[in-house]
Amino acid sequence: MPTAKQKILVVRNDKIGDFMLAWPALKLLRHQLPEAEIHVLVPTYTHPLAQACPWVDQSILDPGPKAHKKQQKALIANLKSQGYDAALTLFSTWRTGRLLARAKVPLRVAPATKLAQLWYTHTLKQRRSRSEKPEWRYNLELAHFMLEAMGELVLPVNPPFWPLSREQRTQQKDWLQRQYALPKARPWFFLHTGSGGSAVNLDAYQYLELATALSQRLQGQPWWILTAGPDEEAQALWLQDQLLERDIEASVYPSKHGLSSFALSLSAADLFISGSTGLLHIAGALDVPTVGFYPGHKSATSLRWQTCNSERRTWAISPPEGGDTSDMHRIRPQDAALEITRYWEALAAAMPKDWHTSQK
Repeated sequence: MPTAKQKILVVRNDKIGDFMLAWPALKLLRHQLPEAEIHVLVPTYTHPLAQACPWVDQSILDPGPKAHKKQQKALIANLKSQGYDAALTLFSTWRTGRLLARAKVPLRVAPATKLAQLWYTHTLKQRRSRSEKPEWRYNLELAHFMLEAMGELVLPVNPPFWPLSREQRTQQKDWLQRQYALPKARPWFFLHTGSGGSAVNLDAYQYLELATALSQRLQGQPWWILTAGPDEEAQALWLQDQLLERDIEASVYPSKHGLSSFALSLSAADLFISGSTGLLHIAGALDVPTVGFYPGHKSATSLRWQTCNSERRTWAISPPEGGDTSDMHRIRPQDAALEITRYWEALAAAMPKDWHTSQK
């Protein structure tokens, strides 16, 4: 295939976190095929992030499996009219495979999963359910597999997968500092207690005790920025009140200016702490140091849903072994605070050369 006129479609039409873990694959495609036109098929709620992605030229909205037949036919007609040379499906379903086959995309690549693989021209056996590597690396493998099928000699790509310039990061820091009168000399710890309806998470009381323990342990007390998505502001306000009663300073930062703007502002964090939610994976793509809380069951391990940070910029905490590893109440905030303190101190040792502090 001549690379100059190629059109590539990448399908990741599920949750925000899943889409963010597709960015390494998108970066690989962009770097390997700089002249190609890269589109993504996404649902409405990840559309703003697709538009913000530096590796994507256009996003196609997927009305979803429950949409009216007219909408489904319109989607097929749209995909067919685009004249794609290849399609990469990172999470395959029967419906998705059938859509691409009916759109007559000549090269269709997907994981070799169940009956859905019958709709594709090329499939790769990955056995993701074994959780032997991070999801974003499985996605990279698939992109690598497709590029090899196209005759490309594939070169590696590295974080950050959402690169921002120093000027862009400075703008985000300055905006937040003005909005919330944040102290520039103190580290900014973003804490997201919401789950987005998908992640198994700590409860609000555990997060309260965690923030308290960290504030007591750390020499340079952090300023807590409590992020809140839709319908999550009340819990963040409760946590702020509880922290203030303990003389721990915190600000509530709700998402009120759109998802893409909110996502960019996460680049101002010195550390981002949450369960395995979409926001955690946005922070990872921005290469903000992350701490994620994960259950221990096989399909949701900390390795499988690891953020796509640079090496040593991500830390994972799960319930201890020897009991129900899916019970997040078995995570003791004091123990987690000790782990995070050690992780933060290792990060802080390198901070003079790090853009998080140097740009404040």
